[in-house]
Amino acid sequence: MKIVVVGAGQAGASLVAKLRSTGHQGEITLIGSEPELPYQRPPLSKKYLLGEIGKERLFLRPQNFYDDQSITLALGRSVHAVDRTAKTVTAGDRVYPYDHLVLTTGSSPRRLPKSIGGTLAGVYTMRDLADADAMAPEFVAGRRVLIVGGGYIGLEAAAVAARMGLDVTLVEMSTRILQRVAAPQTSDYFRALHQSHGVDIKEGIGLTQLHSVDGRVSSAALSDGSEIAVDFVIVGVGIMPQSDIAALAGLKVDNGIMVNALGQTSDPAVWAAGDCTVFPYGTGSLRLESVQNAIDQAEAVAGNILGADQAYVPQPWFWSDQYDVKLQIAGLNTGYDSVVTRAAPDDPKVVSFWYYEGDRLLAVDAMNDPRAYMVGKRLIESAKSPDPATIADPNSNLKNLLKP
Repeated sequence: MKIVVVGAGQAGASLVAKLRSTGHQGEITLIGSEPELPYQRPPLSKKYLLGEIGKERLFLRPQNFYDDQSITLALGRSVHAVDRTAKTVTAGDRVYPYDHLVLTTGSSPRRLPKSIGGTLAGVYTMRDLADADAMAPEFVAGRRVLIVGGGYIGLEAAAVAARMGLDVTLVEMSTRILQRVAAPQTSDYFRALHQSHGVDIKEGIGLTQLHSVDGRVSSAALSDGSEIAVDFVIVGVGIMPQSDIAALAGLKVDNGIMVNALGQTSDPAVWAAGDCTVFPYGTGSLRLESVQNAIDQAEAVAGNILGADQAYVPQPWFWSDQYDVKLQIAGLNTGYDSVVTRAAPDDPKVVSFWYYEGDRLLAVDAMNDPRAYMVGKRLIESAKSPDPATIADPNSNLKNLLKP
């Protein structure tokens, strides 16, 4: 049985490894558009950009793993045709036959329109190794950077820039940073954190136009009528699922590649996993952008290709590193109607916010509080909802909540 995987990121690398560890002995080909071995993306905007780790430490596995496991890597190749009748994939000048095709094509950053200066020199997005390498020389102390977007991507970039001594301005069109993904309490925490490091956060203010000198960005006009001088710009305004190949192949696509609970697309011989997918969740559907989902869903799909017939049920968790703060998130906060705060009495940086819908615990944001994260995650996974008064009491023992 020949299995071809298109997309050599976290999901693709996890899937091919799982196929082999589960006992598949047939041909496996992993096709990727980038020339590098599959690598971790989260450190790109943090430790890699700071120069704390080199490129080799980004790689998920060394070359000899793929050699030893007889996994064929076709890197630096872009797929431009899928023939579902003939069961072939064409990438570059090669045609790859398959019995099962898996799309792990990930996501791509949203970019600013050309009309407002999005294609000027000195305007960057942060998604892959080439992005990080391209912008790294810009990070020189004293230079002025504008960050567009107050989500986690933008905030992580702001933290790196501030740590390296740059003059950082961040604009967010919404009324607060992290508005799409977190409660006001979490927004307040990270606003104060960034401001304490000298970041100028402008909320409720958008970018109107980037101006240039000799083709390179030089200033930014903002929606409040102000204009600021900039040396470069980082755009962090969200990501889009990479579903072009699926659409090209005539598969069902709607804000991502539509899959069933097993990970099959509208063609049972074609599967998908990771950021690019929309899958059944509760009474509706969900698309998750996380390393955890990329790994777990990919491994579930690998098992199902080999006959496991197990529905994928996500247990979402996320993280973000900013300055000396590690944010860990368990669960999904969609539909919350109250937030309970648990604060450490002796350290203002240690706090967790617990999201409830009625009396049901949905999610936890834990800042520098791994115990709150761990307990919250296990409670959510076991569908247990503790009394909010117990959570709010800093003297209560959270581990007791896990007892039967």
